[in-house]
This record gives sequence, structure tokens and C-alpha cells, in this order.
Amino acid sequence: MKQYNKEQLKELVHQLSVTYFNKPFIDEVSFNNRLKTTGGRYLPSKRKIELNPKYLEELGEEEFIGIIKHELCHYHLHIEGKGYMHRDPEFKALLAKTGSPRHCNPLPSMKVAYTYQFECTKCHWLYKRKRKINMNKYRCGKCGGKLALC
Repeated sequence: MKQYNKEQLKELVHQLSVTYFNKPFIDEVSFNNRLKTTGGRYLPSKRKIELNPKYLEELGEEEFIGIIKHELCHYHLHIEGKGYMHRDPEFKALLAKTGSPRHCNPLPSMKVAYTYQFECTKCHWLYKRKRKINMNKYRCGKCGGKLALC
């Protein structure tokens, strides 16, 4: 897996900006290791793109480039004074035009491991939980039946 330093990352983002948007990327881009559940973010007040390096490591360069294109959509629309938020039609149209993903895939390392399974004794609905619950205190949310540990 290719690793990028700060200059290489800026060059990659600039190259993708020129290729897909026909506009240069002149502002700042960096890796942010504190990002947990998102692939990247655009900070309009600083005109800065922050990217999650875990997506490059775990899901590969293709997914990472998709995240960069998504953030560039936010960036270019913001600079032009158009709607750059996820709900705006201009943003949705630019995503489609550039082939950028609307959302990034979840990281494999962030998959939740459920330790406990509870089953309703009445309707047999399964509840998966990380923590153990008091089965005398809680009931099934569907039918009100008692819960049993599987």
C-alpha cells in the first residue's frame, strides 16, 4: 500500500482536482488520525480538507481517491458560493458528474463485535448487545415478552 507524505498528498489532491473538476486545488490538505467513522471532512472556515489515513491502509487507494473526490466536491462548490452540503441539489449533481461516492464504506476494523444475544421467549426476536442487560428489568420491545440469554 502506498503511503503519502504531506507534499505527495497535496499533489494527489491537486491532480484529482484538475482531472475531475478542471480547477486547481490551492488550499491545505492533511491526514487526521483522530477521525474515526468518516473518510474525510472539509472545513469551510479554514478551506482545509482532512483525510482519514486508515481508509487508505484498510480499503485501498481506489476508496481513498473516491473520498478525496467527495471532499473536493464540497471544496469547489463552497468556493463558488453554491450549495456544498449533502442535502443541496448542486452537491448531488456534482457527485454524479464526477463519479464521487455519496458515503464511504465502513472500515473493517470498526465492525462491532456483539458479545451477548438475547431472545424473546414469546416472539423469538433476537437482540444483539455489547453489554449484558438485566433480564428482569427489560422486556421485548415488539411484544413485551420476557428475554432469555442465548
